[in-house]
Amino acid sequence: MPPVPCRPPQRIDNRKPVIVVSGPPGSGKSTYAKKLARDFCLDYITTGAFFRQIAKERGLTLAQLSEIALRDPSIDLAIDKMSLEAAKRGGVVIDSHLAGWVLSGLAHVRILVTAPLTVRLQRIASREGGGDKIIEETIARESLQAARFHEYYGYDITSLQGFDLVVDTSSLSIDEAYDIISRYTRYKLSTLGFQQPGE
Repeated sequence: MPPVPCRPPQRIDNRKPVIVVSGPPGSGKSTYAKKLARDFCLDYITTGAFFRQIAKERGLTLAQLSEIALRDPSIDLAIDKMSLEAAKRGGVVIDSHLAGWVLSGLAHVRILVTAPLTVRLQRIASREGGGDKIIEETIARESLQAARFHEYYGYDITSLQGFDLVVDTSSLSIDEAYDIISRYTRYKLSTLGFQQPGE
C-alpha cells in the first residue's frame, strides 16, 4: 500500500496554522520546531539560517554581524519581512528568536523554550566546538540582540509574557520536553477550530 500523505490540521475557514517557537541560542528551539513541522505536516522556516547565511556571505562571525545589525536595521527588517510573509501564507512552524513577539497577531501558537545560560553555553560548545571562543561569541551575540531588539521594537526578550507555553528544557530530555510541547500545540490548535485530518 502507498504511504498515507501527510496532511496538516484543517479549519473550516481554510486558514492554515502558524506555530512559532522562540528562544535563545542553545535552548532547543530548532530541535522542537523541526519536530513540530514534521508531526503536524507543516513547512519549517528558520530565521537563524537566514542570519547565518548573511554572515557567511559577508565573511563575518555571528557576533560581528550582530554588532553591525545594531547600527543597520535593514538586516533585522529583512528577516522580519521573511517571517511575516511566511506567517501570512500559513501552514508553517517558524523557528525564530524574535518571531514570538513580531508575529503576536498572526501566530496561532507561540511557544518559548529556554534554559539557564550555563546550560545553553554548554550545549552550544558541545554542538559547535570552539570552546571558549564560541562561548564568548554567544554571550556577545545575545547581549547585542537584546540591545537592538529593545531599540528597534521596544521588546524585552527576557520577558515571558504573551507566550502560550514556556518550557525550561534544562532538566528535561528532548523527548520529555517535546511531549509537553506537542501535546499543548495539539490542544491549542483544537481550541482554535483546527482538526487533525480524520478526526
